[in-house]
Amino acid sequence: MRKIKGTIISDKMQKTRVVVTTRLKMHSKYKKYTKVTKRYKAHDEKNEYKTGDVVVIEETRPMSKEKRWKIVEKIENSK
Repeated sequence: MRKIKGTIISDKMQKTRVVVTTRLKMHSKYKKYTKVTKRYKAHDEKNEYKTGDVVVIEETRPMSKEKRWKIVEKIENSK
């Protein structure tokens, strides 16, 4: 199963969180890096994660039309 680290940007749905991931992608011809963001809908059974949390999501079976990920764990910030 694939695992991706991202940040929760929305917690307005029940048992669903929107997680955004950001990566750098290099252009094949010009060799310039651009920032690419992607949004995933992830399952959160107990509604325990809130906006701003950094989490790890894992690929799973389809749970709805757009939801194919589940939240595995929260990453603690070392501030």
